[in-house]
Amino acid sequence: MKLGIVGLPNVGKSSLFNALTCAGAASENYPFCTIEPNVGIVSVPDKRMDFLKKLYNPAKYTPAVIEFVDIAGLVKGASRGEGLGNRFLSHIREVDAVLHVVRCFQNDDVAHVDGSIGSARDAETINFELIFADIETVEKRLLRSEKMIKTGDKKYVFECDTLLKIKSALESGTFAAAIDLSDAEQALLGELFLLTAKPVLYAANISEEDATSADLYALPQVAALCGLAQKQGAQVMAVCARLEEEISALPESERQAFLRELGVAQSALDLLVQKSYKLLGLISFLTAGEKEVRAWTITQGTKAPRAAGKIHTDFERGFIRAEIVAFDDLQTCGDMAAARARGLVRQEGKDYVMRDGDVTLFKFNV
Repeated sequence: MKLGIVGLPNVGKSSLFNALTCAGAASENYPFCTIEPNVGIVSVPDKRMDFLKKLYNPAKYTPAVIEFVDIAGLVKGASRGEGLGNRFLSHIREVDAVLHVVRCFQNDDVAHVDGSIGSARDAETINFELIFADIETVEKRLLRSEKMIKTGDKKYVFECDTLLKIKSALESGTFAAAIDLSDAEQALLGELFLLTAKPVLYAANISEEDATSADLYALPQVAALCGLAQKQGAQVMAVCARLEEEISALPESERQAFLRELGVAQSALDLLVQKSYKLLGLISFLTAGEKEVRAWTITQGTKAPRAAGKIHTDFERGFIRAEIVAFDDLQTCGDMAAARARGLVRQEGKDYVMRDGDVTLFKFNV
């Protein structure tokens, strides 16, 4: 699963990407520092995995991961090809969700494309360009559907009506993801691959000074962004990209000590990764033993046989049942034997919908 990092130039996208991936992407004070997307694979922090690692001392340890893509900064007019607009938009089409970085810090040494910061205004600059691009996509499909009405096939009447409904909503400033549609209309929307149909998480990039504030979401620029996000049905996460970049460059032992000095259990970066994972509609089931402790990524609603297929196609083809214990029950009991003795290990069949944190052993026969 890919999550694209987007935003105006000089808002801290590459700094955040560097912090997320420790990849050392260029982060300079001029527009379009990032031209070709940087790509990094990031492990999802999961304390459940830490417990299982201590319990089994496995030869191999494999956490869940997300792929982050640092996309070039957007400018007003991108939907008409301004700046790197066409390239920018094509890169967004390739990701599954959007991490929209918005500048919420004042720094006269870091240029702003509009001359001053304004979180809601800046976010809307990006949003409008995505909407404009989507309107163009809808209009092209509408033109084809209108021509096909002449065939007498009623499905094209439905298509035209739905496309006009979507276009009207977009023109009013509503993201495709927030349009109230029937199941049939939603299916047509899915065929359009619209940019504004993708889930969005805003990263409010604050200053190092503001990072120590008692209530980050009461900061004026962050609060303004929250107001915009609420209308859109999106979430906001406050983070200091520069500070997180510095923390991520420290050795693990020093990193944890620094966080303790700040009085926090985990970095804002770890929380951001976890939120990004959930934004994609993902959960993890876990397998554990002396050979390997591993988190397997699946989408919410996945049934047991399909989950088994993530491990190997033979597991899905010859699925018999899944032996499952909820992680919280396993942790409370201390080990699998104790959980089994207390009757907490369940036998689940083909219709079982997997839950986040299921510690699982699949039975199969091929």
